[in-house]
Amino acid sequence: MIAETMNIVFTDIFNRMEPISLSEMKDIRLMNRIDTKYLMPLNYLPELLKRLENDFRVQEIEGNIISRYKTMYFDTPDLKMYEMHHNQKRNRQKIRTRSYLDSGITFLEIKNKDNKGKTHKNRIQISNDDFADFSGNAEAVGFMNKNSYFPVENLSPHISSTFDRITLVNKSKSERITIDKNLIFFNYLTGNNAIVSELAIIELKQSGRVTSLLKGCLADFRIFPGGISKYCLGTVLTDPDAKSNRFKQKLRYINKLISLNDEAN
Repeated sequence: MIAETMNIVFTDIFNRMEPISLSEMKDIRLMNRIDTKYLMPLNYLPELLKRLENDFRVQEIEGNIISRYKTMYFDTPDLKMYEMHHNQKRNRQKIRTRSYLDSGITFLEIKNKDNKGKTHKNRIQISNDDFADFSGNAEAVGFMNKNSYFPVENLSPHISSTFDRITLVNKSKSERITIDKNLIFFNYLTGNNAIVSELAIIELKQSGRVTSLLKGCLADFRIFPGGISKYCLGTVLTDPDAKSNRFKQKLRYINKLISLNDEAN
């Protein structure tokens, strides 16, 4: 009942917002950008959207505002990429495939974080059949050999995630906001899964550090920068043996946000 009520609220808000098409979004890809992550109780989301509705457009794909995504994160047997995240290495890399389930399109993506905190993303489209194993795709292997720190033969599926995404773009087209909810993780090494239904993961993507309406709205809710990547969150929640010392404070914060969401219910 709560989910149904929230969906009605979302629909009402989105009906008041100006839509933006996928083709228009190509002008604001922000492939080289500064990403700022936030975690927020899901029940705060309707009020946040109300505050943003006059200044942002909402992405619409074939009549759908909320899009379903599936992502596969690859890593080495000793979880080298996860370890680099955990140890806060400034120069690090993430390798994943991502399927846009509503459109049936899949990409192989390499994300690099540089020592200035900027994210650089390269990607190529691949077949949906290559989602969990692209080693037989000559173009994908060539792309990896050119751009990846890690040999293809050293990688295997580690964490899969599915989630719902809402994408907003400010009317000056200088920033993009993604809001992810209803996350489900599966760990291919441990066989464990985890469901995160009480939180929204918000990511602000900008070409530089500039004033943002979103930041002010979240500050009013006492929500400040301090997110966690979905890859790391999925690993921590599904692998009790994974190194997690640096994430313990973050997990306490997540549990606090979940309690706020439960209190609101």
